[in-house]
Amino acid sequence: MRIAVTGQTGQVVLAMLERAPAGDVVIPLGRPGFDLERIETIAPALAACRPDIIVNAAAFTAVDLAESESETAMLVNGQAAGEVARAAARLGVPVIQISTDYVFDGALDRPYREDDAVGPISAYGRSKLAGEATVAAATPDHAILRTAWVYSPFGKNFVRTMLRLAETRSEVGVVADQQGCPTNALDIADAIFTVAKNLLARPQDERLRGVFHMSALGEAVWADVAEAIFAQRAAAGAAPVAVKRIATSDYPTPATRPANSRLDCARLATIHGVTLPEWRGSLSSCLTRLMTEQTG
Repeated sequence: MRIAVTGQTGQVVLAMLERAPAGDVVIPLGRPGFDLERIETIAPALAACRPDIIVNAAAFTAVDLAESESETAMLVNGQAAGEVARAAARLGVPVIQISTDYVFDGALDRPYREDDAVGPISAYGRSKLAGEATVAAATPDHAILRTAWVYSPFGKNFVRTMLRLAETRSEVGVVADQQGCPTNALDIADAIFTVAKNLLARPQDERLRGVFHMSALGEAVWADVAEAIFAQRAAAGAAPVAVKRIATSDYPTPATRPANSRLDCARLATIHGVTLPEWRGSLSSCLTRLMTEQTG
């Protein structure tokens, strides 16, 4: 496969570059030649790649900043996503759109299914939901993959932040009333490759198209994740770090986060044959890599 992926430095893009199966070509697209804030650059850059499939992984992901820059977030995550999908339609290729748990309000007391009512409570969530709508309107040949709590060995994320804080603190306050599932971008990349192959192999199969949830198995609150990080770090000989469990209200942010970000991923497993690994194992692998890089 020739896979054009929007973005050059995001966690999912870097994970796809690392995990690309032998023979597959991942072509990352970014500024200045491809810029989601300059709609006119999108179609020509994608056409030049001659892709078999397009993955729209780039986004305005600064959740709190989106509250004050909502127009830019809506342009990038909403309008530009639709333009990527329209370009895919003109090229006659499928598009995979990466979306988020933030399209939900988090009020349910169970994991969210694809057919549950959406109701974003942040500017970021509204912009990503707009992107889902523009993609679906642009082409039926799409798969929208909603994921959550993404981390990886790359870039800025919760896991790397906790490791950094652990270098100078003996206790870290971590929110304990938001439920979800930390998901490794490397596992997301593996899933994307499988979904892409399915879409290309069965172009007439409508079941493979539509919205799917894609996160690691299991569930946790952020404090659970921090405790797992600090426990593995201590087991490797580092100084212990305690987790102080706090409420969301104790850590105010410009954007409101869903209290429940759990996603029911049964549809992805049934239709695409994709199940992401349990979160603790994937987190442990990521931590081993990061700690080795720190000491090496």
